[in-house]
This record gives sequence, structure tokens and C-alpha cells, in this order.
Amino acid sequence: MNPKKIALTFLSAIGLLGGAGQAGAQTQTPAKPNVVILATGGTIASRGADSLALTDYGLSKGLKPVGVEALVAAVPEIEKFANITGEQIFNVGSSKLGIDNWLTLAKRTNEILASKNVDGVVITHGTDTLEETAYFLNLVVKSAKPVVLVGSMRPSTGMSADGPLNLVNAVALAASPSARDKGVMVSMNEVIGSAFSVTKTNTTNVATFKSLDGGDLGYMQNSTPFFVAQPLKRHTVHSEFDVSGLQKLPRVDINYTTLGSDGVLIDAAVAAGARGIVNAGVGHANMPEVTMQSLKAAQQKGVAVVVGSRTVSGIVTPTGPFTEAGFVSSMMHTAQKARILLMLGLTRTSDPKELQRIFEQY
Repeated sequence: MNPKKIALTFLSAIGLLGGAGQAGAQTQTPAKPNVVILATGGTIASRGADSLALTDYGLSKGLKPVGVEALVAAVPEIEKFANITGEQIFNVGSSKLGIDNWLTLAKRTNEILASKNVDGVVITHGTDTLEETAYFLNLVVKSAKPVVLVGSMRPSTGMSADGPLNLVNAVALAASPSARDKGVMVSMNEVIGSAFSVTKTNTTNVATFKSLDGGDLGYMQNSTPFFVAQPLKRHTVHSEFDVSGLQKLPRVDINYTTLGSDGVLIDAAVAAGARGIVNAGVGHANMPEVTMQSLKAAQQKGVAVVVGSRTVSGIVTPTGPFTEAGFVSSMMHTAQKARILLMLGLTRTSDPKELQRIFEQY
């Protein structure tokens, strides 16, 4: 892939402008940070038929998405905070993304952050799976420099569109020295969320992203970050995971438990080649006995089993029957994030005790 690079105001930052004499250098203003925007599509890059088309928009209506050049040019205020370059990595809604997109994005992000001329990265993304991409990157990015994911709940053409201010705040956050070594962050609706704890809680509301248990990292006020917390879970440069040589990830499926569930979908996942299964149980990972038996059968075939909960908050701690069966407890991970961690964990080990360590540390 050769993504199109759009240079906007980067020349002075990388020393391509003519050098001034010593006297001139004494009067220069401090250099602005250099931030790269990686665009992947989503609502923030979508158009609607009119200003009131807030949930019915995009390619399904025959309306082409906005490219990174137009996205950046529409918000010139971002140049107040940083010198900007942009790349269009792909341009699709986040519900259509796949593992190959993740690997492409992660590898490119690491390449960019390795440059001494880059101070931070902003990734524009659809909100449907934004929390999943953020958490994946949180585990595989190899830099302490700020990485900020941002999107919008309303299309660029919508009345009171939230994308422009979200983008300004994301750039200001990525450009701030105070944002270093915070792991991958999500900046939406003037709130800074940690990739570990943030989740989408509402289908359409602009305040959809919440950190129900971990709490917010901080807040954006007048496009200035104010941090109130520090992530304690392992992330980025502190992570043991590396995707530089990976072309795919192990298959992991999620089984959603309901009253009267059986093990048919678990058996099907094993037959489809799943190397891991996350069971989203009821309450504190509880499940019908027939579901438990299918999970035990899967574990005996070498499939890693993580037991979690379908509830939106709380911790699933290791307990007797699950530990005795060789299952891994999901701790505070939602089912979708437990799947990500298990996929990466399986690139390192299949030992349940080691996988449990991973779930407790990340």
C-alpha cells in the first residue's frame, strides 16, 4: 500500500525552509510540534443528503466519503497547535474493517512514530469499532509519543456536527507534551479516554464514549488537555506484543450467553478453527451447564477459553470452577476487548496461567 501523503505545513518543522542568520534565529518563535493525521474513514468523513440527515448518510446513500485533504482543510484551526501532514490509510466505515486493516494501521503508525520529526499521531476512525482499534493499538504501538483516536457521531454535513471540534481537540492533545506515555487515547466530546477502559455506550448520542469503571484520563477545555489520571495497565512501549512480523492473528470468537443458551455456537467456532473463545456470560461470568460443557470440550481440544460477562462494567475475577477447568478470567475487559487481548496473547503462549497473567497486567 502506498498511501497518498498530503503535506500541509510541515516544511519548517523538518528543516526544508531556507536557514536564517543567527540574528534571525534569535527572534524565531518556538517550533510547533509535528502531528500526522492518519485517516481511515467513518462518520467524521461522511456526507449526508442534508443537514438533518444525522443517522442516514454515507456510501449507502451514494455519497462518497471525504478524503483526508478535505477533512483537514475544513478545520484550519488545527494548525494553531501543530504542523500537520495527512495520510489516507483507507476510507471505510469502521463496521467494515478487518484484522488486515488493523495490521496495516499498526505497522504504519509505528513507522511514523519512529521518525524524530514526528511528535504525535491522530487517527480519524468510525465510532462503531473505535474502542477496539484503540485497544489493539494500545497493545502494539511501540512509542511513548501520543496516539489519539477521534471520530464523530454526526456526519460532516450534519447540523451541529461534532467532528470539527473533536478533530481540533485530538490534534491539540497529540501535540501536547503532557500526553506522552499515556497509552493510546480516545478524544471525543471534550473527554480524554484510555483505550483500556473507554467504550461506546449509546447508538447515536455525541456523549456515547464512557469509561464506566476505569474513569476518564482527563478533559479538553479550550483545546487544552487537563489530565486527572494515569493509566496503570501495561501499554505501548511497556507491552510485550509485537506485530511487525505478523500477517494475521489467531481466530478468536465470542459466545454471547443468554437464558437457555446451549453450546452449539461454541462447537461451531471450534469446527471453524477458533484458537480461542471468549464466553460473554451472565453476571459474574455465569452460564448454563450445557454451555460450560462445550467450553470444557473446546479447552480439551487445545482452544483457549476466556470467561467474561455480557454486563457493561465490573470485574470477572478468577474463581474455582473456571480456574479448575483451565479457563482464563477476563478481569475488567469487555468481551470485544478480551477477544483482542486473547488474539495477541495467543501469539505468545497458550498456557492458561500465562494468559491469566496477561489479562491481569493489560
